[in-house]
Amino acid sequence: MRRSKPERRELLPDTRFNSINLQTMVQHVLKRGKKSSALRLIYDAMDLIKERTEKNPMEVFDAALKNVGPAMEVRPRRVGGATYQVPMEVSTDRRTTLAIRWILTAARERSGKSFSDKLASELVDASNETGSAIRKRDETHKMAEANRAFSHYRI
Repeated sequence: MRRSKPERRELLPDTRFNSINLQTMVQHVLKRGKKSSALRLIYDAMDLIKERTEKNPMEVFDAALKNVGPAMEVRPRRVGGATYQVPMEVSTDRRTTLAIRWILTAARERSGKSFSDKLASELVDASNETGSAIRKRDETHKMAEANRAFSHYRI
C-alpha cells in the first residue's frame, strides 16, 4: 500500500481551443511520445466536426464528454469471504477520464478511413446520445442499478 497519494500534475490547456479536457484527450491518444501526431489527429477531428455539424466543435466535444461520463459505477468490495459489486458515485475527474477512454476505445473500434474521421464520428454520435461509448455508459448504469441491493456496503 502507498504511504501517500502522489500529487496531481498540473495540465496546461491546449493552444488552439484553450481546453484542459481536450489536452487530456491528446494525452490519451499519445503513442510513443508523439505529441505532435496526437495533436494533429485531434485537431483534424475537430475540423471535421466543424464541417459536418456546422457547430462550434468545442460545444460538440463538451456535450459528448457530458453525455458519456457515467454517474454511477460498481466497485468490488470484499465482505466476509464474498466479493460484492457495490454501486458508487463517480467523481468528476474519474467521470471525464472514463468518458475520454470510452470515446477513444469506441473510435478505434469503428470502421472508417482515418482515426481522426472515426474520432469525429464518435464525438458527434456521443453528443447526439448514440454510439458505442453511450452504450458502454448505459451498461455501467445498468450494472450499478442491478447491484443496488449491495449499496449498504459502500466504502
